[in-house]
Amino acid sequence: MSIDEQPNASGPEQPGGGSPDLNAPAPPPLGGGGRNPLAIVVVAVAVAAMLYFAAHMDRRPGSAPPHFAGKSSVAPDFTLESLDGTNVRLSDLRGKAVLLNFWATWCGPCKIETPWLVELQKEYGSQGLQVVGIAMDDSGKDDIEKFAKDMGVNYPVLLGKEAVGDAYGGVPALPESFFIGRNGKIVDRIIGLKGRGEIEDAIKKALNTDASAAPTSTASASQSQK
Repeated sequence: MSIDEQPNASGPEQPGGGSPDLNAPAPPPLGGGGRNPLAIVVVAVAVAAMLYFAAHMDRRPGSAPPHFAGKSSVAPDFTLESLDGTNVRLSDLRGKAVLLNFWATWCGPCKIETPWLVELQKEYGSQGLQVVGIAMDDSGKDDIEKFAKDMGVNYPVLLGKEAVGDAYGGVPALPESFFIGRNGKIVDRIIGLKGRGEIEDAIKKALNTDASAAPTSTASASQSQK
C-alpha cells in the first residue's frame, strides 16, 4: 500500500471532504434549554386541579336557583336554630357588620377557611363584626358540633335549611360568604376559597357602612321555619 492509499488518521471524512472541526461549538441541547415539556405540562395540570378544587366545590346538583341576593340588596331575613338550641334571627344583628358563611363539614376548602374566620372574628369583633356560620350539611348535628369544636369556632353556627340557601341564590358552591353592612344590605359576596386578605377587605367594607341608613323593610326567608 502506497502512502497515498493510507486511511485518514484524523477521522472519517465529512460530507464535501475535509476533516471535522474539533473547535466547532457543541450543538444546543434538545428540548429548549434542557426543560422537559412533559414535566411542564404535568405541573400545569396539577396546579389547575388544585386551583379548581380550592375555588369551587358543588354543594349538590340541582336546578337553577330562584334568584340571587346581589350586592346592594337587602339581606334576606331568616331565623335558624343554633348548635346550642337558641333561635338566631339575622335582623336582630342590625347595626353590626355580618359575615354570613355557608359551609359544610365535608367541604375541603371550608376546613382551610374556617380558622381564618375564627381569627377575623377575634380581630374585628370589637369593631362590630359578627361572623355567622350556616351549616348546609345533610349529616347530623353531632358531626357539625364536632367540626366546630375541632376548629375552635368562636361564632354562632346555625343549622341551615334549603329555603335560606334559596333566598341567597341557591348557594351553588361551598364555601360561600355574604358580607352584610350595618344597614342590613349586602356589600360583597365571595364564592369558593379565596385569600384571607380578600375576606378581610370585604369585612372592612361591611364595617364602614352606616347603620342609620338601614332600610325600613327587610326581605324575609320566612319559609326557613318550614
